[in-house]
Amino acid sequence: MSERKKISARKLVKMKGKDKIVMVTAYDYPSARAADEAGVDSILVGDSLAMVVYGMENTHNVPVELMEYHVRAVARADPVAHVVGDMPFMSYETSIRDAVLNAGRLVSAGADSVKLEGGSEYTDVVKAIVRAGIPVMGHIGLTPQKYLALGGYRKMGRKPSEADDILKDAEALAEAGAYSIVIEYTSAEVARKITERIPVPTICIGSGPYCDGQVLVFHDLLGFSPRDPPPFAKKYANIYGIVRDAISQYARDVRESKFPGPEHYFD
Repeated sequence: MSERKKISARKLVKMKGKDKIVMVTAYDYPSARAADEAGVDSILVGDSLAMVVYGMENTHNVPVELMEYHVRAVARADPVAHVVGDMPFMSYETSIRDAVLNAGRLVSAGADSVKLEGGSEYTDVVKAIVRAGIPVMGHIGLTPQKYLALGGYRKMGRKPSEADDILKDAEALAEAGAYSIVIEYTSAEVARKITERIPVPTICIGSGPYCDGQVLVFHDLLGFSPRDPPPFAKKYANIYGIVRDAISQYARDVRESKFPGPEHYFD
């Protein structure tokens, strides 16, 4: 079997219409190693770590420094997969200068590209970051950082006017230079139209089967959380239960003097 080669943004673009793109989030070294050994095409160091790693209620309290820290941890796994660093809330909205500098910080930490949420209102930001030599992934539909303005974490694209706006956002981002676009929790029909209309890959999360790829949150996919996963996520395992049960067994062994056994120590 031939050795896998590092996956670039350009390689992902070439996969459009040919091979489905497999993307998963990861936030640390062992998670990134496992995802890469499993053969995913891209690893997103997502600001979703706010909820699944730190127990926050939303992604609004994630500073750039925290994203840098986790990007570095993932990069230490030296993955073949393309590493995307998520630009957190207020790291690109304040000015183009801030956006470029913060994107540069994530790339310096080990990201191969960056992702930002929002549509046509951020085309100037996308252009500037791309002009600086950093590939940009867009994110439209449900944009969790904007949940207050959206009226909550809701399904997107059901109304014709909203569907049209999302389609226009996709076209604007692609024209601005985004190499790929995540479409979150949006009508499958709208995602299909976007995928057919724009020249760059679309990656769905909760937006149906017609995109060029799919992404899931690591903890949702593995059932590695005390919280229920969102309705669009498929849980492939129950790691939280396995971990809890293993620790319970350890606690019983200690209390019953079954651990450590003779094989675990020396005289």
